[in-house]
Amino acid sequence: MFRFDPYSPANDADPFDAYKTLRDEYPAFWCEEAGMWVYSRYDDIVSALNDWQTYSSAKGNLVDELPNRAGATLGTTDPPRHDRLRALIQKAMTKRALDVIVEPTRGMCKKHLDALDGRKSFDFVAEYSSKVTVDLLFDLFAMPESGRQTVRDNAVLMVQTDPVTRQKGPEHIAAYEWMANYANELIAERKKAPGEDLLSNFITSEIDGESLADREIQMTVTTLIMAGVESLSGFLSMMAYNLAEQHDARRALVADPSLIPDAIEESLRFNTSAQRFRRCLTRDVENHGQLMKEGDFIMLVYGSGNRDARRFQNPDVFDIARKPRGHLGFGGGVHACLGGALARLATKIAFEEFLGRYPEFERVGETTKWVPSSNFRSPMKLELTAA
Repeated sequence: MFRFDPYSPANDADPFDAYKTLRDEYPAFWCEEAGMWVYSRYDDIVSALNDWQTYSSAKGNLVDELPNRAGATLGTTDPPRHDRLRALIQKAMTKRALDVIVEPTRGMCKKHLDALDGRKSFDFVAEYSSKVTVDLLFDLFAMPESGRQTVRDNAVLMVQTDPVTRQKGPEHIAAYEWMANYANELIAERKKAPGEDLLSNFITSEIDGESLADREIQMTVTTLIMAGVESLSGFLSMMAYNLAEQHDARRALVADPSLIPDAIEESLRFNTSAQRFRRCLTRDVENHGQLMKEGDFIMLVYGSGNRDARRFQNPDVFDIARKPRGHLGFGGGVHACLGGALARLATKIAFEEFLGRYPEFERVGETTKWVPSSNFRSPMKLELTAA
């Protein structure tokens, strides 16, 4: 009997055969391990993302949700509350033009590449992607210089799930609570002396007399630190992982760096780090012969929808000329990732600099250790060697 276990290390290593079986044979699949239904086809996922009235996020969007997070973040609210939050957060994020991060981010990339100067092998995650994303986050929020490694360690733990118990363990909950307390301390200090940083913008953002409540700022900052440190680093690492195997594509980018944005979109489609998120049914739904009940959770498998041949021609081929419109690398619907433009820009700069120093590289070893997560897929380590 077919099983789909989102907690399995084997699934982390290569989920795509299982995804194809789900799409072709079990498009509405009951996953015993997660206790929820699984949507794997592109059209089903997009329909769910666009129907927030039926597929609600208000009980949390993580497959294994963190305590007391649901209902206080963009990803865990539905309209109209979501619309209010999104408008206030978007205003805070666009108060400063996005291009102000270009030169600081380029400087961060150069600094960490300089530290690798002369090295032929290194861990892309520990020595480049995570360092760049932590630096960028600390710059955006004007966070104190000390404790960078502690912030990153807790952000990485927050996204993990214990593959044995199939739930968040005490260490994951503790990391989340540490981050929430850290965010509260940042907010309290910034209220005393607001500046031009993103956190100050959250505090001062106002539309028609409405502003963000302290709890909303705390949960937004907590989630953005997690996303900024781990999700962005994970995507950078996945793109490096893809380019290490796609030699022709990598050489095309080296020859013409203007193709990097196209490669970013194809990498988001082909092998996104954001693989699976959940929704909760507000009414009974019948789909593909299955009756799903009000209150049931649905797992939306973005990583599978992005490989659906019903939507993308030759989906298992990495093609930087594809220009994949409508991919699910940043979700979709009202909950499409608000930080997508920032992530794209940071990734573009990171790879312009990286490929300028390392035009030829490959992975060391045949296997990769993956972050144990029911939501995300990214390497814990990515050992590369320069050719």
